[in-house]
Amino acid sequence: MTRIRQVKTNFTAGEVSRELLGRGDLRAYENGALALRNLFIFPTGGITRRAGLSYIDTAAGNGRLVSFEFNTEQTYLMVVTGGRLDIYAGGVHIQTISAPWSEAQTAQLTWTQSADTLLLVHPDVKPKKLARTALGIFALEDWVFHAENNIDRQPYYKFAGSLVTVTPSATTGTITLVASENVFVPAHAGVRMRVGGKQVAITTVNSPTVVTATVIETLSGTAATIDWAEAAFSSVRGYPANVAFHQDRLVIGGSRDLPNRLWFSKSGDLFNFDLGTGLDDESIEFAILSDQVNAIRGIFSGRHLQVFTSGAEWMVTGDPLTPSSVQLNRQTRVGSRTDRYIPPVTVDGATMFVARNGNEIREFLYTDVEQAYQATDLALVSRHVLGRPVDQDFDALRRLLFIVRDDGKFATLTIYRAEQVAAWTLHETMGKVKSVSVVGDDVY
Repeated sequence: MTRIRQVKTNFTAGEVSRELLGRGDLRAYENGALALRNLFIFPTGGITRRAGLSYIDTAAGNGRLVSFEFNTEQTYLMVVTGGRLDIYAGGVHIQTISAPWSEAQTAQLTWTQSADTLLLVHPDVKPKKLARTALGIFALEDWVFHAENNIDRQPYYKFAGSLVTVTPSATTGTITLVASENVFVPAHAGVRMRVGGKQVAITTVNSPTVVTATVIETLSGTAATIDWAEAAFSSVRGYPANVAFHQDRLVIGGSRDLPNRLWFSKSGDLFNFDLGTGLDDESIEFAILSDQVNAIRGIFSGRHLQVFTSGAEWMVTGDPLTPSSVQLNRQTRVGSRTDRYIPPVTVDGATMFVARNGNEIREFLYTDVEQAYQATDLALVSRHVLGRPVDQDFDALRRLLFIVRDDGKFATLTIYRAEQVAAWTLHETMGKVKSVSVVGDDVY
């Protein structure tokens, strides 16, 4: 039998699916391979064996790895497991902190960092702030919204029907509030309300329609009014689901009971969400209104604020963002996973996210020609390598996107858009990989 030898100059398409067998007309077929295991592909097309893994420590259980980088010299790895948070510096364990999240809740934990502060949120747990002190010690605390004269500048929302009224018994001191329908539950004790734009604090829930409250700001009258609202975030209504920093504002994307709503803090005052009178630097709040009410699954600060929901991808524009200039535009209809938070990561100006079906990695990239974002499927010819992702992060030094699969294996994608390089390889170890995080130049 005649033996045919073919010169292979590169592997810039990586491991490709058997479905491409015989497709010699495709670039992926010419530059791909049937199997590339435990190998890294260089952006130039060559390959090298993956180095072995180095043991650092044993985690307390399943959870998430989170990178904390104050600067290029001061980097930390956060290991979040059920009930605890372990901190590592240079591969050495330096501190353990008690944490409020159960092991199951770590799957929905989201976070964002600004300088020496890491914000962590979960829709069922009070949002937390992990701050590094001057002594290099970390402390985990509750968020504290900006307050002036005991007046909280937090978001408020009327969860009851638009025609439901409350009637205050007095305008100052200790009062009762009587609602026209059942709206109160025992957990409302301690929750702030606004009645006619003025704040009161609920002290006791007497019945589903009656509460006792302390007046914080003198009320305008004692007549029944539909102009009332309660704190948007509480044990009754849930807490923030996603957070990001964008244009000097803290952005909250969705909560347990308001999954499609966005809140932007006052410019330069990250925990002040007072809407005020709509001045340019004041806070912004709106819901994503479309044909479907889809929960926000991730927000990412890039060229624009990118909002990933369970059914579509959006961009928020405004240069700068102000209450009068903000615009929201839907870009694509892919959707993101709802059962687990997989952080979007940036690669050369594009944002990588896992699609709703759980077996696609999409490249969310703005094109100047169309003045819009596109969401290209990067695993179309290598679906078997991707599997079902549960975590991801990007190693900029080696230009490798690490994808952890639900079966304990992990895939890597070598990306170099300028030369159209998108090369997948699959990696197997003697154990199972649960999470991944890139800290500085190290991959954990």
